[in-house]
Amino acid sequence: MFAVIYRWRVVPGLEAQFEAGWRRGTERIAAEFGGWGSRLHAAGEGVYIAYAQWPDEATWKRAMETRMHHSDDEARRMYRAAIVEGSFETLASGDVVADLLELRRA
Repeated sequence: MFAVIYRWRVVPGLEAQFEAGWRRGTERIAAEFGGWGSRLHAAGEGVYIAYAQWPDEATWKRAMETRMHHSDDEARRMYRAAIVEGSFETLASGDVVADLLELRRA
């Protein structure tokens, strides 16, 4: 498994639009490029962090070659219009060496 961490800064007042566009876009990326899904986190002050999982680095790189240009144009418009220009970045990527996200506390 391969994981990637992304960060965005969102225009104040457009948080719900970003979240909705991100959700729709992530669903299309999974369906069209083989992504294994993602978790979106609000980090405060308009910053969002997402953790995405992929089967392997090669699958992620193939998706990145297309800039993950999925088929939901409206979703792409929603999240792109909601982010501060130039604020998207990939913070880290690498192979997963231990996976404990499935643990649940009683």
